[in-house]
Order: sequence, then C-alpha cells, then structure tokens
Amino acid sequence: MSDEYFYGVTLNSATPTQTWDPFNNGDDQDMAVSNKLLVKLLLLGHEAAADEYNVVEVTTQTIDDVIKIPIGVLKVGETRNICMELEFVAPVIFTLIKGAGPVHIHGHHLIGESSMGDTWGGEGMEEEEDEDAEEEEGNGSARRKQKFPKMITKPGGLARKRK
Repeated sequence: MSDEYFYGVTLNSATPTQTWDPFNNGDDQDMAVSNKLLVKLLLLGHEAAADEYNVVEVTTQTIDDVIKIPIGVLKVGETRNICMELEFVAPVIFTLIKGAGPVHIHGHHLIGESSMGDTWGGEGMEEEEDEDAEEEEGNGSARRKQKFPKMITKPGGLARKRK
C-alpha cells in the first residue's frame, strides 16, 4: 500500500535551489519505506520578466553516476508551463540556473512500504531478480552488484562514489 501527497516548491532569485530529500538525516535512511517524487508541471509565475529565459536544472542519481540536466526552459510569451512525468528517487536538487523566476514545480510525493512487497515493483520482483542472478552466474557473465553513490543533501556539491 502506498500514500500520495502533493509536492510543490518555488524557485526564484532569492531561493534558486530546492532539495527534495524526505530522508535528510542519516537515521531515517535505514527505514523500510520507499519514496518517489513524480514531477508533473513546471509553471512560470505571472511576475516573471518578459524577455528572460528561465531554465530549471535537476541534479539526481542515475544507475551509476550523478547527473545534472535541464528539465525545462520557460519564457513569458513563449512557454509559460511544461507538463511532464518525471520520476525521481531521493535526493533530488532543483536549481534555477538562468532567470529570476518564479518557477513553480508541482508533483506528487509517493510513499510506499517497501518491506510489504506490494509497492511499485510488486511481490514477485525479488524472486525474478534472484533467478536472473543465478542464470547469469551459471553463464559466467554475472555482474557484481553496484552500490549507488550517495548524493549530498546540501545544494552545491556531490559526494564521491565509493569504490
């Protein structure tokens, strides 16, 4: 069973960076609850300057590295909003890298009990993964499991990957 909550932040010249990290202290990271952020809309505020591009960048985790990539370019008279369906795991850093905004980010915070087995992956996922791993070991092409590098929860820098 999972819960869903509204998520919203505003990026502007006063606060150009916002971090979504429901587990911002180390104690909570061991909990058996999975969290996802589903970004649905970028909206340029009515007070935005007319001849200014507003670029929103996201810093997030890929399968083996941290990536910074723009997710939206907004401008008065051209594009006032962008609808999307981007899904992230924590932590995620949103940054207004160009323009003064305001840019409003709307989405859903999804919370599920990962120990219950009935969230996004379903109950049979672990068994299938174990079977796949056994098949790969039998073929001699087993990949070692990678630990995801940790991202910092503070804007401005990222932790190094563990080796």
